[in-house]
Amino acid sequence: MRLSMLLISILLSLIPLAGIAWIIVSGTVTTVDGLFECLIMLSISGIFFLNAFWEFRDYGFLGKKTADTKKPPSAPEEH
Repeated sequence: MRLSMLLISILLSLIPLAGIAWIIVSGTVTTVDGLFECLIMLSISGIFFLNAFWEFRDYGFLGKKTADTKKPPSAPEEH
């Protein structure tokens, strides 16, 4: 289930990038509509890439999972 979520997130993050490429190729990137479409598609792509990043991190592909080995906070020094 989680692997399918990772693959879907990657797919849904690449589709808007293809849309941006189409806007650039068709030459409408210099219009106001083209600029706003690019901005919206970049936002959508970024959200799905962030989700894919979190999934990669949960699988352990990016960095190591550490157990809760937090040090207790040190006492503040008095002067």
